[in-house]
Amino acid sequence: MATIALVDDDRDVLALLATMLESEGYDVVTYLDGSTALDGFKRVRPDLAILDIRMPKMNGFELYREMRKVDGSAAVCFLTAFDVHKEEFEKMFPGVQVKAFLRKPITIESLVTRLNELVPQ
Repeated sequence: MATIALVDDDRDVLALLATMLESEGYDVVTYLDGSTALDGFKRVRPDLAILDIRMPKMNGFELYREMRKVDGSAAVCFLTAFDVHKEEFEKMFPGVQVKAFLRKPITIESLVTRLNELVPQ
């Protein structure tokens, strides 16, 4: 069973995504902020981390950089309510290895389809 770490400062989004993913058979750990997530990554090494881009104190990009210092092997997806084009992102942030950008709102079907491509159960 694949472990997915969800990081989002919106409790409702976090609870909804966690419930949806757990019903699909994923093991899910959730974090409301980047620093808590970073501490958690030291104990639980997820197969995939889904990071909200816009969070207070430590945004998703900052969390990504710090997370890579702890564990460079986990796949990473960014979750955003805004349009992000992967090619443009890679030009702005060379060396950042992002598997996908997931756009809010997202249906469970499209989320699970995308995650199954990235981290087979």
